[in-house]
Amino acid sequence: MQNDSMSHKEIWKKYQETRDPALRETLILMYSHLVKYVAGRLNIYFGSNVEYEDLVSYGVFGLIDAIDKYDMNKGVKFETYASLRIRGAIIDSIREMDWVPRSLRQKCKELEKAYWEVENELGRSATDRDIAEKLNISVEELHKLLNEVNVTSLISLEDFLEQNYEIGVEPTSGKRQDRPEYEAELNELSEILGNAIDKLPEKEKMVLTLYYYEELTLKEISAIMKVSESRISQLHTKAIMRLRGKLARQRSLLDD
Repeated sequence: MQNDSMSHKEIWKKYQETRDPALRETLILMYSHLVKYVAGRLNIYFGSNVEYEDLVSYGVFGLIDAIDKYDMNKGVKFETYASLRIRGAIIDSIREMDWVPRSLRQKCKELEKAYWEVENELGRSATDRDIAEKLNISVEELHKLLNEVNVTSLISLEDFLEQNYEIGVEPTSGKRQDRPEYEAELNELSEILGNAIDKLPEKEKMVLTLYYYEELTLKEISAIMKVSESRISQLHTKAIMRLRGKLARQRSLLDD
């Protein structure tokens, strides 16, 4: 009952002085909503491959780690610090499972290439049928493939959408960032990406806007667009495949 009368700041101060397990439990409960929010955001990548409850379970370890390592005297907002730890814990847990086979990564590259080649040839956004014909598969098989490769877009988004991501990720190349022209290259990539997003089919552009700019969860986007969560996840994957295809050549130039 004593904890109920204490302010958040007082609880933090007392916990960092005493490391009282009861206060630690109070803090976990106090910030459990952060785990649910971050898990809900990341759930767009995993669809039916990983249960939302499992993402929450992985995220709890990140929250506990954040509570134990947080220093309130550094002036960093706990919610920001904890979100990074929670997201990292979830992604690390998924990577440790290593359930994304090499063959699936290869399929992802083939899909990315198909979007680039077809859209470059047609001069417009490719339909599902266009891509299915290019890959010599049925539309139903394409939809299944999109669901399978969704998780592989997680790392790509850290690369290609870094001007919009909600929390920091490690740079892909420290040496590249040391170069004077890095900022100009990044600005050029951002401009290319912005133009590419503008040319996306309307529903896919809406998914990206709601997810990256409005920072909504998969469930919230599903409710707004009135389609299933799996459909939102599929639209998200198609948008990322298009963007990856259009940026692939530019990125290869910057990586040289």
